[in-house]
Amino acid sequence: MTPTEDYLDRCRSIVDIVAAQREQIELAADWFTASILAGRVVHLFGAGHSRIVVEEIWPRYGSFAGFNPIVELSMTFHNLVVGANGQRQAMFLENTPGLAARILRNFGLAAEDCALVISSSGCNVVPIEMARLFQKQGIKVVAIISRQHSEASTTNHADGLKLSDCADLILDTGAPVGDAMVTIPGLDTPVAPGSTIGGCILANAIKAEVAKRLTNAGQPPKVLTAGAIVGRERATELFESAYDEHARRVAKLFASVGKDYS
Repeated sequence: MTPTEDYLDRCRSIVDIVAAQREQIELAADWFTASILAGRVVHLFGAGHSRIVVEEIWPRYGSFAGFNPIVELSMTFHNLVVGANGQRQAMFLENTPGLAARILRNFGLAAEDCALVISSSGCNVVPIEMARLFQKQGIKVVAIISRQHSEASTTNHADGLKLSDCADLILDTGAPVGDAMVTIPGLDTPVAPGSTIGGCILANAIKAEVAKRLTNAGQPPKVLTAGAIVGRERATELFESAYDEHARRVAKLFASVGKDYS
């Protein structure tokens, strides 16, 4: 088996693991739909490469308003790798106690909201604290983790908590311990991670379920759609209306900022 064949085979296994979580996916969609129908939002948070899953949800083609992506560049800007704004600093900040509370002080939270927190290991401090703070406000938290990797990992949280301890619903990316999935003969460490594959599949499955529920409720979402499908004029209309809706929703979050959630 070539490395490509090996990786694709393992990705198929990830699809099977996600498919086995249909009930959990639908429950998450129920919760998220309720928040959106209430005029509120689903908060999205991911540090490190978990940012990818956040951006997969909103905004991009095939997505719609109702989500509040919380992405801190200080923990997710990986392009420079070393030097100023480098990876060492980002990894350090991801385990800084109190940072989650400082981030959330920018938003007015409500119990009608929901939250999705993504962390492959589920062991870094900021995602764990973020989930705990959401729960303290009565907000339902859905966590996306790599279950095998999380269970084999040691948490960095001072109280010994993992993200799975601070979530109302847990979804599994299906990635293995260490994330990387392909073993190369003569190389003592595996390559080619899988958590992003599983995470994005979960995210889009939930998104599709939410779209169905919103449509059935008589509030079909304004979906960012390519001009190649609906024509340039209609595509522009959808983009502008979706962005306007997002602005109206997040404006509510800024109306009551300043609360110390710590």
